[in-house]
Amino acid sequence: MPTAPRPPGLPTSLRYPDVGVGSILAGAAARYRDRVAFRHRGEELTFAELWEAACRFATALAHRGVGRGDVVALHLPNCLAFPIAYYGTLLAGGTVGPTNPLLPPRALAEQLADCDARVVVTHGGVAESLREADVEIVVTVDPRDSVSLDFHQVVAAAPPTRPDVEIDPQADLAHIGYTGGTTGRSKGVLLTHRNVVANALQYACWGSGGVPSLDDSGEVTVTQIGDETEWPSRLGTGVTLNLTPWFHAMGLGGLNIGVLSGTSVTVHDRFVPRDFVADAERLRVTSLSGAPALYAALLRCEEFHTADLSSVRGLSSGAAPMPRSRGEALAARFPDAVITEGYGLTEATMGVTTNPSWRSGTRKVGTVGVPLFDTEVRIVPVGGDPERDALPPHTPGEVCVRGPQVMQGYHDRPEETAAVLDRGWLRTGDIGVVDDEGFVSIVDREKDVLLYKGYNVYPRELEELLLTVPGVASAAVVGRPAADVGELPVAFVVRSGDADALTAEAILTAVNEQVPPAKRLREAHFVDVIPVSAAGKVLKRELRDRLR
Repeated sequence: MPTAPRPPGLPTSLRYPDVGVGSILAGAAARYRDRVAFRHRGEELTFAELWEAACRFATALAHRGVGRGDVVALHLPNCLAFPIAYYGTLLAGGTVGPTNPLLPPRALAEQLADCDARVVVTHGGVAESLREADVEIVVTVDPRDSVSLDFHQVVAAAPPTRPDVEIDPQADLAHIGYTGGTTGRSKGVLLTHRNVVANALQYACWGSGGVPSLDDSGEVTVTQIGDETEWPSRLGTGVTLNLTPWFHAMGLGGLNIGVLSGTSVTVHDRFVPRDFVADAERLRVTSLSGAPALYAALLRCEEFHTADLSSVRGLSSGAAPMPRSRGEALAARFPDAVITEGYGLTEATMGVTTNPSWRSGTRKVGTVGVPLFDTEVRIVPVGGDPERDALPPHTPGEVCVRGPQVMQGYHDRPEETAAVLDRGWLRTGDIGVVDDEGFVSIVDREKDVLLYKGYNVYPRELEELLLTVPGVASAAVVGRPAADVGELPVAFVVRSGDADALTAEAILTAVNEQVPPAKRLREAHFVDVIPVSAAGKVLKRELRDRLR
């Protein structure tokens, strides 16, 4: 792979302290003590208050015999109880099982059984979904029954002392996180404390021009050593809004990076573009982050273009590829901000690549940037050997990744683990290319690539073209099985508000005149919305089901 640009003035490799994830909060509480860590529905938690509450929850777990290796499932929407329960579980030596609060009862029961959850922390609004689950201890935020333990009472009754628990960061599990399930049944991803701490440090140091360090108490923190003109944002000054669900890998990664960086986070329960923009203006946010779908909605919001958002110095995108036209529109709206798109997956804790964060760095719209510290990315033929079969630049192939953030495997699935882990390399199942300067672009998911008469057809290429058609607000392409040729490309399209007259024929003509015959769209169907997961990934399986 070509040599990619590296942060100026920083080492090419980081030294990752051998600490547990709880050390991230311990270091932040000592450094940013009275600064607000999280806001939600008019309530606030400072870093010191979060630390005290997490220690109380950890002690409460320990008093109930919950400790090293026990799985505590967090069946919660984003709320102030989430980071308390998250860090408290890890400080007690437990393993966090982040769980989608919208899972139906049977799927929820199966996931809790799969990860052997001993404790579930839930919320009164979604606790009913636990009716088919078999767990020992249920702790509920806003309980609406007399059976479960009241989360706030449990926390208040315990002493604010950190349990004396020995943790082996290299071996002990911090998370059993489940894959999104967009292409099949979810799998439990095994992530150690080392995986989680390393990935949080990779991003926090990359984004701030810093290096990992230990404070006087031996807790992990970040020291900024990069040139202040390159990274003008100082640690402990960031302000942002959060919509990304914390049960998702991108959300949990962002939570840890924010705490490590001393960022004040205001949590929004749901996405109302007008309200989001108003809060961004009122709070003078310094950064915005989210999936491409969030930015698409913001760009359609009139207030987004008129509000005073001059405080925004950085925007980041992940979870799904950012269409080039959308990235260019954001760059026009924020000409002085650093806009970075990254790439990651649950099997790599959260992330693998991102664009340069330093102001003089080159950022390429349409790419997911370059590998993070201590991370290798190779493009190989599907099924090829990552050690020997690296493809030349601009040649599509499977993305393989190696680094300290790569998972240990899938929970109780040795065959599926062996299929994706090879001598430390993770076979991602994504198709990508690398250019002459080391920038990575994701072409498509291996499972999403269509085969038409022996030709590979990449849906993302067609989706990019669809988004250039006037009147198209969003689009996705899937394949319709055809016995004689393989798969036929079919588009699902959402019209923009003023494009009622746009026809399927006009869309097919506009796209197909730009591609060779094998890649031509065969059908276009209008829908009210493109289905996406909570993390912003397009649920192409649902679109394929519609075709059937």
